Amino acid sequence: MENDPVASRLSAVYSELPPGERAIVRVLLDDYPFAALGSLRALAERAGVSPPTASRLFDRLGYAGFAEFQAAVRDGARDRSRLLEFVTAPDAATRDTPWSAPGSGAAEAAETGPSELGRAAEDLRLGLDGTLAALSEPLITAAAALLAEARTVWALGGPLSELAAEYLIRQLASLRSGAHRVPEPPQARARTLLDLGPSDVIAAYDFRRYSPATALFVQAARARGARLVLVTDAWGSPLAPQAEVLVSLPREAAGPIAPLAHEIAVTELLLVATAARLSPAQRLADLDALTQGLT
Repeated sequence: MENDPVASRLSAVYSELPPGERAIVRVLLDDYPFAALGSLRALAERAGVSPPTASRLFDRLGYAGFAEFQAAVRDGARDRSRLLEFVTAPDAATRDTPWSAPGSGAAEAAETGPSELGRAAEDLRLGLDGTLAALSEPLITAAAALLAEARTVWALGGPLSELAAEYLIRQLASLRSGAHRVPEPPQARARTLLDLGPSDVIAAYDFRRYSPATALFVQAARARGARLVLVTDAWGSPLAPQAEVLVSLPREAAGPIAPLAHEIAVTELLLVATAARLSPAQRLADLDALTQGLT
């Protein structure tokens, strides 16, 4: 957080602020960036001040309202690597974890590396618990209904989340026809868009750093009437307002590098719920028979 321009600005002006605005800054910095991603009223309530007091803070900081401040928070972190944040954290080499050897000191931990592994393992456990707790049955059921009933399903993701999109399509294609990965070349994407309409569904995985290519395709598909199932992070993809079903992973799912394990967990639940709507036993049996005939 120390390298974030917005957080640094908040810290720099803190001593100059009146008490009410200081309270807002304390909440923002204590839970940065997530405290900045809700509503202005929710932020003011957490700080114990009125919404107008919170608004004055953002005016003082030179933003044209709270929405512009939120955009700056998102932009400030968009290009930062999670792995870089993890390895440069002040306590990266000294934090004790369940994997640290009994009696081992900070210097030994820094040399052998168990504290980094232990912290990553704990983050993974907390993230998976938080992700599964956040996935309500009605939410997964609504997404599964779209995946099962669409004429075609097209999935895509960013540089890492494309792996979750690939997994979704590999499994979904075993359950139903018309499940495809969105192709990479722009010309092939344009040909895909030609045939899209309201009966089609886009399944997009979009995580910080958000993918401009994903955004361009999804926006073009939505303009042609296609419906969107979006899996994103607690920051909230710019595509979130366009989603018919929005699956937002909680902050604990951020992980030190990328939340791929959590994306796969979400995808597994989507596939289970989709399979329950399709009765794919005969299709799967045929697939097994065809596979054996080709090996």
